[in-house]
This record gives sequence, structure tokens and C-alpha cells, in this order.
Amino acid sequence: MRTLHSLGLAAATSFIVGPLLAWLRVVPGIWGFILFALGGLIGLVVGLLALIRAARGRGLQPGGAIAIVIGIVFVVLASRGRGYPRINDFTTDLADPPTFQHASTLPANSQRDLSYPAAFAAEQRGCCADLHPAQLKLPPAEALARARQVAEQMGWTVTQVDPAAGTLEAIATSRVFGFHDDVVVRIRPEGDGGSRCDVRSKSRDGKGDLGVNAARIRSYVTALEGATNTRS
Repeated sequence: MRTLHSLGLAAATSFIVGPLLAWLRVVPGIWGFILFALGGLIGLVVGLLALIRAARGRGLQPGGAIAIVIGIVFVVLASRGRGYPRINDFTTDLADPPTFQHASTLPANSQRDLSYPAAFAAEQRGCCADLHPAQLKLPPAEALARARQVAEQMGWTVTQVDPAAGTLEAIATSRVFGFHDDVVVRIRPEGDGGSRCDVRSKSRDGKGDLGVNAARIRSYVTALEGATNTRS
């Protein structure tokens, strides 16, 4: 059926062009993602119809074959977020999450509530109980300087450093879609002369993040503890 062939080609186009336009920063990331998801969903439906048609001995047109491939890739990518709750704000301190100060002044956040939703704590415990603060063998001032160094090494854009408050705020940008997530790092002194570093990472788009923020915190804490404590 020519309609399935055409829909399969349309799905492939949307599936590929969406991320490409977002990567080139021609369209906002959310629009690129919508095109990508739309192409994947259409590809999944058309691919199933094409398989049914082929099973009935009616042949498999190129567009249908392409749709099958798109549908499989889409399912594989979507399954990567399985097991993560539909929340987009993670922290290493659920009792006293670091707060965003500078981020709230940015135009992109002018209409957003940057407070930590209390209901997210239980959700995070269920999926990411391993998230923990970095324990650094450095006094707070040196720990903050090291925290900034590691943040920049990870490609974050540091937007503010407040030595008096012991905080650092940054923006992490995803490579493909260019999504911007706000990150805040908080340094507090420990009784042994070292420092505790808590991290909070919050997405600006979507209700779920497919585990991106939790993975970012894990990577940052691991890199920070490795870069700090191996040199102490």
C-alpha cells in the first residue's frame, strides 16, 4: 500500500531531522524532540502494519521496512528511561536540598518555580537511593574552587560562584537537543576539616528526564571525589 510507504518515509524524515535541527540549534530542543518522538511513534505504528501486511503475503515496501527499523530504534531508546520516575529534579540532600538563587533571575526561568517539590523525595528514594554528597578532604574555599574546576571540565557553563554562601550554579546543556538543565553545588564544612558537597540538578523541560539528572550527579560526585581526594 502506497500510503504505508509514504508514512514510513515521513516517519524516518521526522525521526532524523528533528534531532538534527535541534543539534544545529535551528529549532528549540523541545521542538526537535517532538519531531523525533512523533517520527518514532509513527514509525512504530506503520512498522507494525507493514509486518502484518507482509505476513499476509502482500509484500514489504521500502517505506514499511524503514518504518520497522525506526520503530525498533525508538523502542530501544525509549526503554533506556524504564524504571525512572516521572520527575526531573534530583539532589544528594533530600532533607535540605540546595536552593537556586542566580538561576531564578535568568529569563528562561522567569515563570518557573525552582523550589524542590517535596513529593519528589520519595520518588527519588525508590529509584536512586545511591545518590550521595561528595566528601572532600579540603577546606570549604578550596573545595569550592575544585568544584568549579570539575564542573567546567564536564562542560557545564558556570553562571555564578558565591564564596560567602559556598555555592556554585551552572547550566548543563545536552549535546543533541540542547536542553538546558540548572545545577547548583553547595559546599559545607565538616568536623574533620574537610567539606561536604551537595548537588542538585533540575531540568527546564518535561516532567521526566529519563534518568539524566541522576546520572549527571553520579558522574559529577565521582569525578569530584576522584580529582580531590587522590591529590590530598
